[in-house]
Amino acid sequence: MSKAFTIGLIINPVAGLGGSVGFKGSDAEGTKERALALGATPQAQQRALQAFRQLGEHGRMLQFVTAAGELGENVAKSISADVEVVYQAASEHSTAADTRALVQLLAERSDIDLLVFVGGDGTARDVAASYPDDRPVLGIPAGVKIHSGVYAISPRAAGNVILDLLTGKLASVIHADVMDIDEEAFQRGTVRARRFGELLVPAELRYVQAVKMGGKESDELVLADIAAEVIERIDPDRLTIMGSGSTVDFIMQELGLPNTLLGVDVIYRGDVIAADVTANQLFELIDAYGGADLVITMIGGQGHLLGRGNQQLSPAVIRAIGRDHIWVVATKRKLHALDGRPLLVDSGDPELDDELAGLQRVITGYRDEVFVAVHSI
Repeated sequence: MSKAFTIGLIINPVAGLGGSVGFKGSDAEGTKERALALGATPQAQQRALQAFRQLGEHGRMLQFVTAAGELGENVAKSISADVEVVYQAASEHSTAADTRALVQLLAERSDIDLLVFVGGDGTARDVAASYPDDRPVLGIPAGVKIHSGVYAISPRAAGNVILDLLTGKLASVIHADVMDIDEEAFQRGTVRARRFGELLVPAELRYVQAVKMGGKESDELVLADIAAEVIERIDPDRLTIMGSGSTVDFIMQELGLPNTLLGVDVIYRGDVIAADVTANQLFELIDAYGGADLVITMIGGQGHLLGRGNQQLSPAVIRAIGRDHIWVVATKRKLHALDGRPLLVDSGDPELDDELAGLQRVITGYRDEVFVAVHSI
């Protein structure tokens, strides 16, 4: 049985509060008190609920990691009974400092499948300041000003994206800019926007590659795109372990290196230093070289990543590599053929399989990735 889908949830409770009373933002000190005095109604909690209600019964699959009270706990408990509170604001009036503290705590967690934050551009800035830009996030719009490209177009749209992830649909990812404006200048009628970084967000699904042939994927061109992306990522001064399968074989051909189609090879500084290796040999090499990256693909039609034809990748080897150093490659055609079924891991170690379960980024082309659910068996 696979582990729950884990969402790190951050809600900025004052986001959008000033909009109904004519304020141009909610970042300035004292905004909440002034807005409430003028009759403003908090919107962030309701906007979050609008998103998560799109999930229906699937919401029960979620595990939330969040902060106490209105920073996330209240909404999370209305969706799922599985809620872990990891932060408590110092006072009932939370501040941007509380948001930043929660972001830092969530950034330290390796089990967060998706970070969801509710707010505006100021909230996005707080997330971008501390959260890694190679881990997926999704913004639910609730602020007065939304210039950043990290937000869904609406709360319901955000819910639909999460639903797609939960139900195994392909979800491409892109890096999007975090933008914000100078609120004091904006109050005077001057728009002065700045870029404050980028975050990795789900994008509109693009099943057909940018490289097209008759409206369908050209396998050879798509494989060349995948190979180009992997080759660009390879660090020549670090071990790269190449798994079995035709997609990995194509990458080795592009590297100009011999390959064991049904085995596992190891490359270092542009050469194969060990071919058709055993699990023990792999573990010793990883230990000797201080780590490794692993390139693997799935078995077409089945979706198995581990435990079928690559038992050399033993639990000890996978633990030594670490989940963050596993690069999964596949064409979108093969992923689509799974018809929404998840990728599967069956390493022989149920505890490790549960650790590997969740969302997995899959390289599907040059600068093109999708998220696919991984389940343990």
